Amino acid sequence: MRGMVTRLQQGDVDGPGEAPRVLAGRGVGSGMERSGRLGRMSWGTKMFLTQAVLLAASIITAGLVASIIGPGLFHDHLLLIAQEPSSGEFQHIERAFIDAGVASLAVGLMVALVLAIVLSWYDTKRLRQPLDQLTLAARRVSAGDFAARVPATGFSSELEAVGKAFNGMARRLAATEETRRRLLADVSHEVRTPIATLTALLEAVADDITPWNVETQNLLMLQAERLQRIARDLDAVSRAEEGRLALVLEAADMHELVDRAVATARSRYRVKGVALEQCADRLAVVVDPQRVDQVLGNLLDNALRHTPPGGRVRINGTQHGATTVVTVTDTGDGLTADQLDQIFERFYRADAARDRDAAGAGIGLTISRSLAIAHGGSLTAASAGPGQGSTFTLTLPPGPRHSSS
Repeated sequence: MRGMVTRLQQGDVDGPGEAPRVLAGRGVGSGMERSGRLGRMSWGTKMFLTQAVLLAASIITAGLVASIIGPGLFHDHLLLIAQEPSSGEFQHIERAFIDAGVASLAVGLMVALVLAIVLSWYDTKRLRQPLDQLTLAARRVSAGDFAARVPATGFSSELEAVGKAFNGMARRLAATEETRRRLLADVSHEVRTPIATLTALLEAVADDITPWNVETQNLLMLQAERLQRIARDLDAVSRAEEGRLALVLEAADMHELVDRAVATARSRYRVKGVALEQCADRLAVVVDPQRVDQVLGNLLDNALRHTPPGGRVRINGTQHGATTVVTVTDTGDGLTADQLDQIFERFYRADAARDRDAAGAGIGLTISRSLAIAHGGSLTAASAGPGQGSTFTLTLPPGPRHSSS
């Protein structure tokens, strides 16, 4: 007894209240371990095991129902043919029926179970293949490989739809990454030149190599303006994509808006030798005139930039139903299918070989589309192919729209 008391004092034996807690803890731990093991199983394995359990339960249920109902029905039928229940022949027939029924039912159900398990395994394996391919492609994309694609398997329309959606997402991510790289290259190139010029001029002035005069001051101002232009471009794109473009809506005449845009661009077209034609009906619209001027100016500048001397650009303004439609059509370079998909992306330029001053900053069309959407309309592009010219279509809905800020 004294030894037991000593062991209790030393903690070798748990008190009466400790044992339930230990057992409960072990039970919880075992449950968590089983849950962890199940969680580590693949989805295909879980699905296969679930189907196998369901098949086994179905077969056991069928066997129990047959063993309960079958002998009673057979016994009633024997009574109908006037057999004596106590005769040996009667009992032999019943035993033969039960033995034959159990044997045939067992063999049939086992064959059905084996075939069902094999088919379930095959179906699960086929289903895992596209899922594994999707998982692998997702891991590649998360690692930065935006060229990863999910091949078509033809297993089901649902998985095909998921694969197409994933491939579309991967293409957009690849385009976004390319645009980001191009943006960094453009900004780096644009910033490097004025900063280098500013640094050289300031060092020359500090060393008394170049005198501080009006010409030096104008050179410094010119480089500072280039840096300000880059900052304005980045801010304009950010505001456009975030929907922070303010609109001051008022009633206007689309004919007058087109006239004003054509008059502003006419001299530039004349210098390059490109014909500019217009045909706009007098259509009452509720828009922000300055923003629509900006959209039309961007479209005319884009058409002039991509139309060679001797070409022609035409701007039309018509009404389709209650919608006002303005089209700008040129006979210039045209666009490929890939270019049409990216033409409205920020800092995208259809001809990457051109310098920035000749090809533009690549944000005019991005801002123009955002302005069209802010008005409740749209801006789309179409082209028959390279060298076939292109058409940009601006649609504006009727009635006043709420301004965005």
